[in-house]
Amino acid sequence: MKDSAEFVAFQFVWAINRRDVEGMVGWMTPEHRFVDSMGVEVEGRDEMREGWTEYFRMVPDYSIAVDESFTNGSVVVMLGMAQGTYAPDDLLRPENRWETQAAFRALIEDGKVAEWRVYADNEPMRQLMRQGSLMQHACIK
Repeated sequence: MKDSAEFVAFQFVWAINRRDVEGMVGWMTPEHRFVDSMGVEVEGRDEMREGWTEYFRMVPDYSIAVDESFTNGSVVVMLGMAQGTYAPDDLLRPENRWETQAAFRALIEDGKVAEWRVYADNEPMRQLMRQGSLMQHACIK
């Protein structure tokens, strides 16, 4: 079971939900690839360490809730929700909380996550970011 693709994928989710970047990195292959819902790709474990660190600064309570999972060989697909609070000023304000349905696809190689793909509507987060930029711009004037 510990070597199964599903076990590895869920360990990765567990590290995400703890916002444990080093734990996540430990589950990544050196050539790890992240693909977001807009098709933007980031390659490399070190690049993703930096990317997740920045993301958790922006959304410090980000988490994934998995409702269903399907495994086919080395591929695990998880369906559920992604949620968090956009906190550009380090404050978790209820009005900046968002959640969206999401799917995640993990490709497992040699007991590590070689690729992590996210399929989610990120518009709720983008809308909060735009509102924050508009408010910051208004305060500067």
